[in-house]
Amino acid sequence: MAKYGEGDKRWIVEDRPDGANVHNWHWAETDCLGWSRDLLNKLLNNLTVLDGEGNLHLRTKTVDKVDGEAYVNVRKGKIIPGYEISLSLSWEGEAKDGDGKSLLKVDGAVEIPYISDENADEDPEVKVSVKDEGPIGRRIKEAMVAKGKPLILEKVRVYVESMAKGGPAKEEVEAKKIAPKSNSTAAVTAATATKEVVVEKEVKKKESKKGFKTINLTEKFSCRAKDMFEILMDENRWKGFTQSNAKISKEVGGPISIFDGSVTGTNLELQSGSLIVQKWRFGSWPDGIDSTVRLTLEEPEPGLTVVKLTHTDIPDEDRYGNATVVENTERGWRDLIFQRIRAVFGFGI
Repeated sequence: MAKYGEGDKRWIVEDRPDGANVHNWHWAETDCLGWSRDLLNKLLNNLTVLDGEGNLHLRTKTVDKVDGEAYVNVRKGKIIPGYEISLSLSWEGEAKDGDGKSLLKVDGAVEIPYISDENADEDPEVKVSVKDEGPIGRRIKEAMVAKGKPLILEKVRVYVESMAKGGPAKEEVEAKKIAPKSNSTAAVTAATATKEVVVEKEVKKKESKKGFKTINLTEKFSCRAKDMFEILMDENRWKGFTQSNAKISKEVGGPISIFDGSVTGTNLELQSGSLIVQKWRFGSWPDGIDSTVRLTLEEPEPGLTVVKLTHTDIPDEDRYGNATVVENTERGWRDLIFQRIRAVFGFGI
């Protein structure tokens, strides 16, 4: 995976002499980490959780840390967010007796270890801790879990929705949609649009279903084909290179569950060392939709394995109307599977 700011020469078109990104044909990437910190501070700082109910007073204090990466890619007007961040948040609580006398004041922390675009349709894990674990301290913590956690998750959803709309790049995208074109730019855009129509017609001819797409990728690895087959079919190795839970049956007809259950499916065909065919379904897809993954493993020479992926019947949109399913799926294959296998097992070419 190319690091943020370095780009990937396979997918980023070289800059034109005039600096124009015609029709946003290639990726225009915006770093959103600073913007994310600012927004999360606004959303989560100084929130009143309880103000006397049950003689308890709870409030968040400050967002102490936001780490990770966050960016938005814009291509042809499509907004494709990417983020993997963690955050820590401080909070304080106080318990009073019936006369309003303070019984205990405590400080605590909230940790959200993983907020990601991969799991945008799911609430992230939230860990609540308190510095005083005595009986009153535990009661205050339990109230923070019961009342504070839902409030914090509500604010995190606002951040996720803001990223889906483009984050800091949203205004730029909207401006480009309505900006007048010069004659020269209009001519270039018209020519580009004509080419796009031809390409889109060709693509549509190849599609088996309207509203669905196919991904084709070819990747090379410095390993034996049997080793690659074992990695792709071994749940412990999946856990290792994805850093997420996985359950993978090694039998035809057996179930699979990867990326903490975000993807589920079934083995359709298995040929040891050479072929894997599976049904895949993402939890964010509309009900009843399954795709088919076909991985062929070829070894043209010892120690060199060529993996050919065909992923068919991928819906254009998820159940929430986000039209980034194909782009996110392809990026997931490249960055979260193939590149991580290279990095963890040392199979780089």
